[in-house]
Amino acid sequence: MNKVILMGRLTRDPEIRHSQGAESIPIARFNLAVDRRFKRDGEQNADFIQCVAFRKTAELAEKYLTQGRMITVCGWIQTGSYTNKDGVKVYTTEVVVEELEFAGSKGDSSEKPAGKKQAAAAPADDGFMNIPDGVDEELPFN
Repeated sequence: MNKVILMGRLTRDPEIRHSQGAESIPIARFNLAVDRRFKRDGEQNADFIQCVAFRKTAELAEKYLTQGRMITVCGWIQTGSYTNKDGVKVYTTEVVVEELEFAGSKGDSSEKPAGKKQAAAAPADDGFMNIPDGVDEELPFN
């Protein structure tokens, strides 16, 4: 079974491209900084994981993900290789993202840059939707 779940912060805004061909497919690439659970002196505190998302997940990344945002991704690890322009074989490892969720609080990341859309509705400060007065009688529980 090849399944991975990661939680981390975006190191920069996602890079969005579209595939060529009859059906143009959106592709989002981004890096996650994932904190290491145990830290040793002299070692880095995080791993930097390359991620790639396709179609609807890529569109979600384009609209809402910005540098510093904490997210959780679920997907699988994919490895590959290619020969660079100098003739050296380069090996790659990335997470193909199937699911993406926001993991931080509303004020967690910095302000969105120009051109990024904000979420349509914002929850109250406590995370719960406000219910107007007088609606209690219509609720199925009291």
